[in-house]
Amino acid sequence: MPASAARSAARSAAPPPGDRDRIYLGGAWVAPAGTGAIAVEDPFTEQIIAHVPAGTPSDVDSAVAAARAAWPGWAAAAPAVRATHLDRLLAALTAREDAIARTVAYELGTPIRLATLIQAGLPLTVLRGYAALAAREPEPEVVGNSLVVREPAGVVGAITPWNYPLHQVVAKVAAALAAGCTVVLKPSELTPLVAYLLFDAVHEAGLPPGVVNLVPGTGAEVGAALAGHPGVDMVSFTGSTATGRHIAHLAADRVARVALELGGKSANVILADADLPRAVRAGVGNVMVNSGQTCTAWTRMLVSHQLYPQALELAAAAVAGYPMGDPFERGTRIGPLVSAAQRERVRGYLAAGLAEGARVVGGTAEVPARGYFVPPTVLADVDPAGTVAQEEIFGPVLAVIPYRDEDDAVRIANDSRYGLAGAVWSADPDRALAVARRLRTGAVDLNGAAFNPLAPFGGYRQSGLGRELGTHGLAEFQQVKAIQR
Repeated sequence: MPASAARSAARSAAPPPGDRDRIYLGGAWVAPAGTGAIAVEDPFTEQIIAHVPAGTPSDVDSAVAAARAAWPGWAAAAPAVRATHLDRLLAALTAREDAIARTVAYELGTPIRLATLIQAGLPLTVLRGYAALAAREPEPEVVGNSLVVREPAGVVGAITPWNYPLHQVVAKVAAALAAGCTVVLKPSELTPLVAYLLFDAVHEAGLPPGVVNLVPGTGAEVGAALAGHPGVDMVSFTGSTATGRHIAHLAADRVARVALELGGKSANVILADADLPRAVRAGVGNVMVNSGQTCTAWTRMLVSHQLYPQALELAAAAVAGYPMGDPFERGTRIGPLVSAAQRERVRGYLAAGLAEGARVVGGTAEVPARGYFVPPTVLADVDPAGTVAQEEIFGPVLAVIPYRDEDDAVRIANDSRYGLAGAVWSADPDRALAVARRLRTGAVDLNGAAFNPLAPFGGYRQSGLGRELGTHGLAEFQQVKAIQR
């Protein structure tokens, strides 16, 4: 079968999602207050595949009212009751696993294999973990004559991004529900369709009315209304640092709690005694996941100046193994960026880097004729203080930077306003751990260690406030009370 025919067969076997014309309030699909609609685009074909409602502040008012009405009962429910509801939600969402992967492949452009493994698989793992945590009876804590208890924070406004559109939703919604909070969700307007699959599962699972509500829309309308709403006790946001600052200001006006998971510019520190081919290959792969649209990507590869030429050769060879193409074609490893605007943003950063003296040593692959593609690119001779070493590009672009010695590597790694993730490679585990402790970042992977969805996730400095996932993520949605006896 010719390649074009295979692509057509793959897409025809998985037709794109259709329009959605409702929002989810108080346990029911209802018509929105306004008549506006948001077009959802397939970034590979550059065609509109669906529309969803453009929610309004009035819809936010209704959703918050529903969440406030539901909160006393949900907060008072026994842990076992909340866990049972989350278990039913997990079963309903698991039944939609294939549809989740296909939907994300369409609206985001994630290659189908990755969409199945991460975009569908990871949120199911996270939801399973929170269902288990929800079932635990809280252990009493006694400090002197005080009984310290944890209580649900209240109504949560969750505002989520487009790059991992279901995982980021579940990381917030499942944790909040497990903690006894109720939720109003605003998903990204670029990738809202997968959120509808979640709420189909919510409806099927029979969660109590108003416990979780969906209002799609733009950040300027729905996001701002939710962040600034007097009926919202806490705002949990994932996205850019610039938008996070705005969200924090809106919440601060009424002294509401915020949790912010923001940008990153993570360093991959490869020490001189590391297995260089393995470290470089893994580092390139980390950056290329999801077409570079990952906040934790190790976009700065730091290598000893003595190994710098070899590292460049290895990185250029590795990046050549990432073919671009149709997300539904099994051989595709790099899909399009999410939008034309994101493609132009990445191109702009590449132009800035070249103007500042960087050079391309890998990434000359022919770009597909359609789709919002940027070829996977390796840059050499990058100034550690320059644009491509300091700014979050959010595309398949890796900067390889030499360092003089271990202290210099740590200095370069920490020379960033971000601090979300990072990596260290060394033949000596103790040495790797010692360097990891010196990095000012919220997570560090040693020698390619696997991501742990139960460990706390979040950053230092302008990478955010608070933590997601596991018990630390649950605690974000709780207040602490001391009762003196």
